[in-house]
Amino acid sequence: MKKTLVGSQLRQLRKSQGETQAQMAARLGISPAYVNLLESNQRSLSVQVLVAITEAYGVDWRDLVGDGDEKRIPELRAAMRDPIFSGDAPDLQELRAAIEHAPRFVSRFLQIYDSHHNLTDRLSRQAGTGHADDLLSTTPGTAIHDFFRDHENYFDELDRAAGDCRNRIGGAADDMYASLKRFLRVEHGVSARLVSLVDMRDTLRVFDRTEGEVRLSEALDHPNRVFQLAHVVGLLTCQDIVDQLVESAGLADEDGRARLGVELMNYFAGALLMPYESMVETAEFARYDIDRLASAFSVSFEQVCHRLTTLQRDGRRGVPFFFLRVDRAGNVTKRFNATPFTLAEQGGSCPVWNIHAAFGRPGVVVPQFVELPGGGRFFTLSRTTDRPVFDRNTQDRRLVIALGCESEQADRVCYAEPLNTEDRGMFTQIGISCHVCPRQACSQRAHQPLNIRLRIHADRRGSTRYES
Repeated sequence: MKKTLVGSQLRQLRKSQGETQAQMAARLGISPAYVNLLESNQRSLSVQVLVAITEAYGVDWRDLVGDGDEKRIPELRAAMRDPIFSGDAPDLQELRAAIEHAPRFVSRFLQIYDSHHNLTDRLSRQAGTGHADDLLSTTPGTAIHDFFRDHENYFDELDRAAGDCRNRIGGAADDMYASLKRFLRVEHGVSARLVSLVDMRDTLRVFDRTEGEVRLSEALDHPNRVFQLAHVVGLLTCQDIVDQLVESAGLADEDGRARLGVELMNYFAGALLMPYESMVETAEFARYDIDRLASAFSVSFEQVCHRLTTLQRDGRRGVPFFFLRVDRAGNVTKRFNATPFTLAEQGGSCPVWNIHAAFGRPGVVVPQFVELPGGGRFFTLSRTTDRPVFDRNTQDRRLVIALGCESEQADRVCYAEPLNTEDRGMFTQIGISCHVCPRQACSQRAHQPLNIRLRIHADRRGSTRYES
């Protein structure tokens, strides 16, 4: 006769009641040790105890002794054979152990897998192809973002090399343009000069290694001229470090590897112009007032925002920030993240987030507390940033930068001072993108979500045309 083992079901029942094993034992008239043996499947369930459980907890005995867990085995084995999983699949014993000891985890996993399968199906149909793998594969941009995030946006060897280089260059922050030109000329035999827009149309910087010359466009403002020279210093002094980091990223795409190299050199340039210790000390003193930091280091607003996301050195951490830059159409043009905040990779970020409203208030920092669908709460600030102007047709090409941290860190940031951080009503409920946002009855919804079904009823008009 087959033994009736109900360990996982009994454990779930007990936990749902908020009871200890001793409390359950007293309720059933058995010993705590026997409850422990039942939950660990070292004893089978007797008829007497089964009756006691159904009477004490009002549960259907079929729910307790049913073979639903066994039916999970084929589902789990089929999911594990999917090509999205690399390496050897778990054997039958491992699958049984997962179902026995973590049934709710297995159930959630299978729900996620089914959602993934349905989503790839829908994406394939929308794209008019049978190949969803290309649509879901990681883009070079995502791979670079994930590489930075895996390192908490901080690269110790590169950061310290930039600090050492800054010490060799010397000079005050407001003299960096002249100091960098002198360093390039004396240490590397490279000259730098400004070039007219006529000769460098649609190009901001050219480093001619053959001629030993850096040509900078007149369209660059002063902070960006300095930044481009700092970038070239990185190319000449830290290429080996950057090459090692690029190699460790394991990117197969050649363009992605090149892009990662550029981003790491930009990291070096920011670390050179805003040395770590000075930046952390000044940021904490100024309570992360970005304009004050920009003045202190003679850099731009955007350069400060980017550098703030990198202050994650062990033992000397600043506030962990995320950084997002978008254009008027909502397209994401740059993103870095040292927080749990989920950043949209492409266009269509939430219209309820005031990152978009900042376009209507040029040059003004717009603060906001936001809450994501998963419950994560953040403090964000948004402000426009200007782009290089080549001629009358390229004026007013502003972008908006959003900087954010977890709400628990907001008391360290001066922009949160006028706001009541304890008022939950202060938090605006936002999503990442309408395509995947689970919020219902949102008046700003622009798309039918891919991951949930919004019901439509003829007798009721909801707040949008996507749901009743």
